[in-house]
Amino acid sequence: MRARLTPYLCVAPFFVLFTVTGLFPLLYTGYVSLFSWDLVGDAPTFVGLANYAELLGDDRFGTALVNTASIFLLATGPQLLVAVGIAALLDAAPRPTTGWRVAVLAPTAMSVVAVGIVFANLFGPKYGLVNAGLEALGIGAVDWQADRVASHVAIAVMVNWRWTGYNALVVLAAMRAIPPSLHEAATVDGAGRWRRFRHVTLPLLRPTLLFVVVTSTIGGLQVFTEPKLLDAQPGSANGGASGQFQTVALYVYQSAFETRRLGYASAVAWVLVLLVAVLAWVNYRLTKRMAGVDG
Repeated sequence: MRARLTPYLCVAPFFVLFTVTGLFPLLYTGYVSLFSWDLVGDAPTFVGLANYAELLGDDRFGTALVNTASIFLLATGPQLLVAVGIAALLDAAPRPTTGWRVAVLAPTAMSVVAVGIVFANLFGPKYGLVNAGLEALGIGAVDWQADRVASHVAIAVMVNWRWTGYNALVVLAAMRAIPPSLHEAATVDGAGRWRRFRHVTLPLLRPTLLFVVVTSTIGGLQVFTEPKLLDAQPGSANGGASGQFQTVALYVYQSAFETRRLGYASAVAWVLVLLVAVLAWVNYRLTKRMAGVDG
């Protein structure tokens, strides 16, 4: 009996903490989404799926969803390419690269609020360093907050700067796990470095690259701090004057704490949960297919 119970007792703290801090809030949010609930009120009214029905016709939510998808596309593609490039350079380095690995990972350890404040000033419309550089090149200043595409680019740059190094180390670990015999066999067959990378390394990296894409997508769907700090209006979650860079996470915050519609905000949050669940399921199916597991 002791041998049977010991493994469960060892993992029990995780499941207790997950239930209290993760599962219960998730389920309670789903419960709240069925009510019309004012944040400061104490008399919620049961409305069933009315919040979800309203959500389907909410233009503001549609705009936030499109903005979130746009920022994700602008961030994930370049992030993946740069992460693979950095990983390849670190993998090919002849000397120990511990210092470089720490330097690559350093942005991840920094406070996201500090990073957001710094980049919000760099992309300042009047006195930002980025606009100063553009004007020096004769391109002209860009209003990074007012222009929709420009604001998405600015937020994507923040996200990329913070997470590219982390993803590079994930890809590097996968590269180091490739059996050296495969590269040696390709070298014997006359393949150069680029051909070995293209025909040996990249195919074996597909599951890892898929993992990076899915985790980046999940993180992109939840992006909050970067657009919140880019907004020129302090304390606002509008994502710009016309919501040009308002994300779904920002819309949840605005619905809950500005308009005080806690039930509606919970419905938006649950739609976001369902999107993340769908992506996780897609990752699971694609990973199994790549591994050759039938099912």
